[in-house]
Amino acid sequence: MLGSARARRGMQWQQALALLSQMRKARLEPNAISYDAGVSACEKGKQWQRALALLSEKWEAKLEPNIIFSYNAGISACEKGEQWQRALALLGEIASSGSGRWRCSARCGRRSWSPTSSLLFCSYSAGISACEKGEQWQRAVALLSEMREEKVEPDVVSYSAGISACEKGEQWQRAVALLSEMREEKVEPNFIYHTYNAGVSAYGKGEQWQRALALLSEMREAVLEPDVVSYSAVIGACEKSEEWQPALALLREMREEKLELNVISYSAAISVCKKSEQWQRALALLGEMWQAKLEPDSS
Repeated sequence: MLGSARARRGMQWQQALALLSQMRKARLEPNAISYDAGVSACEKGKQWQRALALLSEKWEAKLEPNIIFSYNAGISACEKGEQWQRALALLGEIASSGSGRWRCSARCGRRSWSPTSSLLFCSYSAGISACEKGEQWQRAVALLSEMREEKVEPDVVSYSAGISACEKGEQWQRAVALLSEMREEKVEPNFIYHTYNAGVSAYGKGEQWQRALALLSEMREAVLEPDVVSYSAVIGACEKSEEWQPALALLREMREEKLELNVISYSAAISVCKKSEQWQRALALLGEMWQAKLEPDSS
């Protein structure tokens, strides 16, 4: 039922565009609200090109826009379509729109809320998420910094996207710095696996296996059960640091937690055994893979 409801919502953009077309045929000029509804429907349907086309039509018609709402829907549509450059261009247009209302609203207090500042927050979050998907870590970090300058407080989703962008860009120190900043701002990562996993992976790439292991423990303290991605990232960190004993201990822990071991976790464990000249253990792990019906890769 839930899936079908989402599917219906995803298809409403077609109905919205059909209604706008019918309005024009009936010689009724769509107003700002009509266009905003159409842009919003296209955003939900992941139709970023149509969303931007409607925004363009709205500006050409010189309709008084709700700046943040209109742009926010457009930015969100671009984010869903992984169009980070267009998302950033729209975010830049907000700042240069000539209306000071969005800045005033955002600056009225760090923890204050208004409809405008709330929508501006969504715009920034969607922009950061678009940069993360486009693996643009520098721009993601810049947007987080800009949010703070404008007194728009990043939340766990914003930070998670920034951390993930840095991790993808192999900027583990920046990723860890953002994780520390998130803690200092008392933004709780509870129930957000993505944040922790990105942090663990960042430590892994930086060969900081002890810190990665500590973050794994922190997950449990936050009443989060580490998943396969979490464990695999820490095992990978142990592999880079040639620490075979903690790597095998983690693999054993995964079995105890009844987590489904994958090729990545096994490969990292076999590799660290090879580096540490633990060939018998490496062969034993290879045998386990066959028993688990996991197809080893060439490495």
